[in-house]
Amino acid sequence: MQETEKISGTQLGFLLITFVISTIILTVPGIMVMFGMQDSWISIIPASLTGLLSIYVMITLSKRYPGLTLTQYGSKIVGKWLGRLLGINYIYYWFVSISTIIMQHSGFVNTLLLPKSPPIVASLTFLILCSIAVIAGIEVIARCNEFLTVIILFFLIPLLILSAVQGDANQLKPILGEGMIPVLQGAVSPAGGFMNQLFILGWLLPYLNQPKKARKASLIALASISVLIITVILLTITVLGPLTGKLTYSFLSVIQYIGIAGSFERLEALAVSIWVLGCFVKVSVSLFILCLCVSHLFGIRNYRDIVLPVALLSLIGSAWIFKNASELLNYLAFTFPLLAFFNQSLLPLSLLLIDTIKRKMRQSLL
Repeated sequence: MQETEKISGTQLGFLLITFVISTIILTVPGIMVMFGMQDSWISIIPASLTGLLSIYVMITLSKRYPGLTLTQYGSKIVGKWLGRLLGINYIYYWFVSISTIIMQHSGFVNTLLLPKSPPIVASLTFLILCSIAVIAGIEVIARCNEFLTVIILFFLIPLLILSAVQGDANQLKPILGEGMIPVLQGAVSPAGGFMNQLFILGWLLPYLNQPKKARKASLIALASISVLIITVILLTITVLGPLTGKLTYSFLSVIQYIGIAGSFERLEALAVSIWVLGCFVKVSVSLFILCLCVSHLFGIRNYRDIVLPVALLSLIGSAWIFKNASELLNYLAFTFPLLAFFNQSLLPLSLLLIDTIKRKMRQSLL
């Protein structure tokens, strides 16, 4: 479908920004402060290096195999059978990722808005909307995200300003009081699991209408993500201090504190809006990529034919993979960074190295 569906460089940049910050903005600050303490905001700087690596690897491979996705040119690089294993691995990875996000979403919504509603209801309605978006195509998702990004920023910027008013900069001291070790420990989660999510370029670049704009759009997106996350972590620490590392949704607690201390009430509704809109884009893009992986592996011509069955399996996965919220939090803090780093950084980098070696060997034989 690459021939009929196209997205612009601007749309690609917005997709990358929304995809990464949608879940990181509420959950990751607490995990980072758990390890990096008051210096965790510095951790984003080394963490962003995995984002740079993902941009370089995916754009380089895309230039070598124009019009193909990661799972398609993976078979050309490592051969048919290893390529199939690669496809199966990414199908499993994206299935678990979608199921995890859906469980996070239903838990978040049930905790704040619908405590008496069964979690399966929030998950089902959400997946139905995401499935409709995927059936409409990546171009429609990208156009929709342009509008949603403006709304997210419209809600987020006032919250950041109000947080800055309530914050205490002394909570950031002493800077590097424990040295660089806590900073590097705090960088593990965003470096392994979030900043390198820009590897979705491996499935989005074939749909870019002007491939030359890929690098610029991706770098601007990475810079924007880094600045935004640093700002959120700084403000969260200045408001909550050491308490940040003990809270699952630390930035949400900041927003609730603003509502109590100031003249505004129910500001968490804005946080819910940011979460729902961002997760809608993230799950839609993830479901789109998962359907592409399945269609490429089994030779299905149109990925739209399998959207609903795949979404149904993801719904089952969201209710089956994790028993409770505590198990999900442990997975996000300790297991997910390693699993994501393997799939989002190591595997694409290995494909690039293997392809480079094979090309040099061919040149030496000529």
